[in-house]
Amino acid sequence: MLDRRMHFCPPVSRDRVISDFPKCYNPKACLQEKDDWNSQAKMACKERAERQQAWDRLKMSKAVVVGDLNVGKTCLINRFCKDVFDRDYKATIGVDFEIERFELSGIPFSLQIWDTAGQEKFKCIASAYYRGAHVIITVFDMSDIRTLEHTRQWLVEALRENEPNACSVFLLGTKSDLMSPEMRASLERDAVKLASELQAEFWMVSSKTGENVNEFFFRVAAIAFEDAILRDLEGTATQSIGQGDIIRASLETTPNKEVKKTCC
Repeated sequence: MLDRRMHFCPPVSRDRVISDFPKCYNPKACLQEKDDWNSQAKMACKERAERQQAWDRLKMSKAVVVGDLNVGKTCLINRFCKDVFDRDYKATIGVDFEIERFELSGIPFSLQIWDTAGQEKFKCIASAYYRGAHVIITVFDMSDIRTLEHTRQWLVEALRENEPNACSVFLLGTKSDLMSPEMRASLERDAVKLASELQAEFWMVSSKTGENVNEFFFRVAAIAFEDAILRDLEGTATQSIGQGDIIRASLETTPNKEVKKTCC
């Protein structure tokens, strides 16, 4: 008989319970224009919450955060996961990650948030961790227009390690607190245009003040969770990654690919 103590999970914090589908930041750059959960996903959540054991309902999705050095990737993650802001931080070496637990539609859900290095010398290390992503967050510094121009290449590299159409994409501008209202409006127009080309959803945040940070990650979690439910309904198999965390992966067969050899 399976020992359920091995699968015990502590209660989800109240501030991580998502009841309503989170709204987008800018309707002009929105991945999903809707105000409620997908009806099929909602029904599946209700049925599973009623009949399945808690340990059998664990779901996890992987989000990778990419972008230039010093655009604020680590500060963003620390603000959401630890509610702290430290302007004097050390650059990420290789990769790091946090796991945030949510409850959506009564179902426990975890989001792995992978913080990748922006330095060129660590790209070959970080790229290996792009694989298996369900969400790609491309980050730029709103006070440095060059970092916005570089997001396209970061996205290309991240998508190269994943199956076509397997990832939800976000374009995220940080350090909005450094911008005047006029500069914000001008840059936002450029970012919305680029987001449309990248088929991404645009958001603007400030890790220093916390502006839009929680709202952004709630949106990411909701979309990733709903995608996981819909993949289940289409027919899936369970497999483990990382430290044995349970996720869902498509059963679709893909042609054998030549193993890529990388080095630093």
